[in-house]
Amino acid sequence: MRISLIAAAFVALPLLAACGGSDHKDSQPQITQTDVSKSLQSGGLQANLADCAAKHFVDAGISQDGLRTMTKSNAAAPTGDPGTGMSKEDADKARGAAQKIATECFNPN
Repeated sequence: MRISLIAAAFVALPLLAACGGSDHKDSQPQITQTDVSKSLQSGGLQANLADCAAKHFVDAGISQDGLRTMTKSNAAAPTGDPGTGMSKEDADKARGAAQKIATECFNPN
C-alpha cells in the first residue's frame, strides 16, 4: 500500500508542478547562449564568431524577453535599436555587448 502511494505521489508531482500559478512568460523555455549562437549562425555568422557574440550578449545581462526578441529577429548582428522590440534597458545592454563583440570577437588580439 505504501509503495503505491509513493508511486502515485511521484506521478502526480510533475502534474502539480505544471499547474502552478506562474504566468505565460515563465512557461516559455529559457533562451541560452547556445540558442543565441544558433540564431546568429542561421543569420549568416560563422560558428566561432556567433559563439563569441552570443557569450557577450548573454553576459551583458539581457533579459529573457530581450534574448527572445533577438533570436526571433534572426539578425546577424543585433544592435539593440528601439525598432527591434527590445526594452530600452535591454537595448542599452545589447549596444554595450555589440561594442565588446566588435573588438573581442572580430578583432581578437
